[in-house]
Amino acid sequence: MTPRLGVDDFAAKRAQYYEREFARIEQARGFVWSFNGAASLLGPIWAGARGVWGFFWLASFAEILALIQVGRGWLGSAGSEILVRASRLHEAAQLRLAEAQTAAAAGRSESAETFQRIARNLEHASLLASEQAKHAAAGASTALAFGLFMIVLIRAAEGFLANSCYERQYTAWRAGREAASGIQFSNIALSSFLIIATYPLTIYRFTAPRVAPWLIGVPVGKQWFAAAARALDTFFDGLYRFGGAGFDAVRDLIRDSVHALETVLVGTPWPVIMTVIIVAAWRIAGRRMAMVTTAVVAYLASLGLWEQAMQTVALLGTAALICVMVGIPLGIWFAKSDRAYTVARPVLDLMQTMPALVYLIPAIAFFGTGTPPGIIATLIFGLPPVVRLTALGLKQVPESIREAARAYGASSWRLLIDVDLPLAAPAIMAGINQTILMCLSMVVIAALIGAQGLGSSVLEALQYAATGQGILAGVAILLCAIVIDRLVQGSLKFTKAVDTADRT
Repeated sequence: MTPRLGVDDFAAKRAQYYEREFARIEQARGFVWSFNGAASLLGPIWAGARGVWGFFWLASFAEILALIQVGRGWLGSAGSEILVRASRLHEAAQLRLAEAQTAAAAGRSESAETFQRIARNLEHASLLASEQAKHAAAGASTALAFGLFMIVLIRAAEGFLANSCYERQYTAWRAGREAASGIQFSNIALSSFLIIATYPLTIYRFTAPRVAPWLIGVPVGKQWFAAAARALDTFFDGLYRFGGAGFDAVRDLIRDSVHALETVLVGTPWPVIMTVIIVAAWRIAGRRMAMVTTAVVAYLASLGLWEQAMQTVALLGTAALICVMVGIPLGIWFAKSDRAYTVARPVLDLMQTMPALVYLIPAIAFFGTGTPPGIIATLIFGLPPVVRLTALGLKQVPESIREAARAYGASSWRLLIDVDLPLAAPAIMAGINQTILMCLSMVVIAALIGAQGLGSSVLEALQYAATGQGILAGVAILLCAIVIDRLVQGSLKFTKAVDTADRT
């Protein structure tokens, strides 16, 4: 790489000026009053020419705001529409006066009085409109003066800030990072094009009394949206007709799994389930966590939320179990195959970034309403963490350890079971933990399509503005999340302790 020298090579033009100013800035402690006349005169054009694009956008935004004020005061028609209305009101008043005179000459006194009263009212409205027009014109003058003052102030600020920003760019350039240097014609052309393309339209949009509809909204008819929606409806209907039996089988399997788990958690006497949960917390996460779990269980039982909490745990347990059963094998595959992971990464990104409510639409289309589509939506939302962290944990296993295992005759299966998975266990457990918590966050959203549990109480609170009910149910979901999080973390420590004891 060609060595980068000094300011001469960086600035190209006016190198002595920038060398002197950069030295002042680097030696000073705090802000230096260094004024750049070219930056103050040219503004964003100077920033674009020098490649200081952050400075360019900030300066452009500030100048557009100032020019909008100038346009409202000078180019805008402040008060003109009000004056037109006042003139029309005055003309209408004169017509009514003429009609009143005609009626009086004809001997129709009542009609004449009516026309005179209407004329007085119209004349009064005309005077009020004229006063409003005067105030609007005065406001336009104020806006014009304020806009001009802002432009002067902004250009002065640009002059005082330009050298400091340019010195930071020089520091980055000297350190070997990518930074523009010198004055390039392409940058001048690009900055000029951006100013020409943005300034006039933006100022016109906020200053013109009547703006063309195409400038406010994209000139595309809604028929495109309707056509695309119909095409998607046809696609989903055809897909359901083609694979309806498979979708129904998946729905029935999920419903039976949730029902079986609910039967165990809800059908079993509640003292038994409570005792099992507290003892498991004590054995897995310690005495302190057992005390916290006891408090959470007491909270759920005392407020009558025990059955709903167990329904939530059943929904969560089913979704999390399927995520783990699918996610860990996928993570192992992606850790072994870079090509497969390259293809799957955009899909995982889409699954994590898509709004959660969107998942409910295809779930309802294929699986109807109730608990199964809620679990399907939860699977899509909660699957990526366990897949990503499983692949990450396996990729981080030292290759030297694998080579040693192969040297002792370990097969690929034994290498995976005895070396890779135990060493990647912390990352895998972290992925499982994140998946469980993300599945729990879908409880309320799944309630929108008929899933039972604590989410249904929160949904009812939203529908009927029952603040107390919503807070109590929300706190219950929060406490369940805390307990599940601590138990999953404690299970990892418990597993490590058991492994250590077995080895010793």
